[in-house]
Amino acid sequence: MAKGKSTAFFCKECGYESAKWMGQCPACKEWNTFVEEPVSKSKNKQQIGLARLGEQAKPLAVSQISLDEEDRIKTGIEELDRVLGGGIVKGSLVLVGGDPGIGKSTLLLQTCKCLAELEKKVLYISGEESLKQIKMRANRIGSFNDNLLLLCETSLQSMEEAIKDVKPEIVIVDSIQTICNDEIDSAPGSVSQVRESTNRLLQIAKGMGITIFIVGHVTKEGVVAGPRVLEHMVDTVLYFEGDRFASYRILRGVKNRFGSTNEIGVFEMCQEGLREVKNPSEYMLEGRPENASGSVVACAMEGTRPILIEIQSLVSKTNFGMPRRTAAGTDYNRVNLLMAVLEKRLGYPLSDYDAYVNITGGLKLSEPSLDLGIVLAIISSYRDQVIHEDTICFGEVGLSGEVRAVSNPEQRVQEAVKLGFKTCIMPQVSVDNIKKPDGIKLVGIKNIKDLQR
Repeated sequence: MAKGKSTAFFCKECGYESAKWMGQCPACKEWNTFVEEPVSKSKNKQQIGLARLGEQAKPLAVSQISLDEEDRIKTGIEELDRVLGGGIVKGSLVLVGGDPGIGKSTLLLQTCKCLAELEKKVLYISGEESLKQIKMRANRIGSFNDNLLLLCETSLQSMEEAIKDVKPEIVIVDSIQTICNDEIDSAPGSVSQVRESTNRLLQIAKGMGITIFIVGHVTKEGVVAGPRVLEHMVDTVLYFEGDRFASYRILRGVKNRFGSTNEIGVFEMCQEGLREVKNPSEYMLEGRPENASGSVVACAMEGTRPILIEIQSLVSKTNFGMPRRTAAGTDYNRVNLLMAVLEKRLGYPLSDYDAYVNITGGLKLSEPSLDLGIVLAIISSYRDQVIHEDTICFGEVGLSGEVRAVSNPEQRVQEAVKLGFKTCIMPQVSVDNIKKPDGIKLVGIKNIKDLQR
């Protein structure tokens, strides 16, 4: 092996390999992404194919392949099942990323507890904690049965042997940055190690029909550390988001080969672990201010789930030549665009005012249906007029001030009725196309000029 040692340059974004350093990657066109790492040129590396790990691979016609409900495993955590598309798909490889301390390990350990109670054999492999540390966290979550097996290991080869001996249905690897492949002569967490280790785990998952969850650390930019090709290799990519100092957590799917990527799961961090939030709308609206201007409730869609959120705005006279703009939880440029529309179409001199827009609850949303809520909140704060607390709104605002239709208006209205709202401000075209529900007044508008009535 010593004679075969050399170094190569790898792109951190796409994994492209080059014999020399380059400023721009020729594959993904990113700049300054090449890092130098040692590689081995040995031709005798052990290659494990899918046929060696599972049954002999044979070509099959599409009509010969059957799909059963048993191909998905329910985790017992409804919010997680929702994000995964209805449950865990056998033989899939799932990447879970998130900030340090956000609760990734806690979520996966709770998933192991639920699966073990459903008589599923689960193997939890940790390269970061000892068995006693995992046991301490498990005691906080609850009692576990013997279907959950724990292993502290960082060697990929030892993990493979353990998986072959135990033959579990689900494997948790925490985390991929700590796994070391002995055949790769570089440090754990490097581009080569992460890529090759993930590739080997992918072969194990597909060849033996085992579902594998791998935890990935994130960089300061919020993306999973390692080569970008890591996210292309796995079947599902989940991000666990939220403020680590707050009690709420959002599980969001950014890639899913077996379901929608628009669904989110909402959790609350408690002393005993993570608790599911079955009604996020009610949870997000807790503690709303009374008789305060600049506050309005809007409805956004996350997948098939309507979520009611509070939009707050504060508009105040600027003390400097250039007004300040701040947007938390929504697109900053979109807020500037909507303020320009208000100034042009309604004549509000907002260029002389500072503006602060906040989506409460810590959610980060960019759906166009929030436009009308942002506009109403800015107008309410500018005119210092209170919007009635029983009012909800949604709709997209165009550059000419027109209010355009958005998807699923009937589901949004039904969610508002369920939470006791009495008035819904929405696009006129949506009012004409949906069934009028009882208990709520639908106010249709065609242009933001109608808001001055």
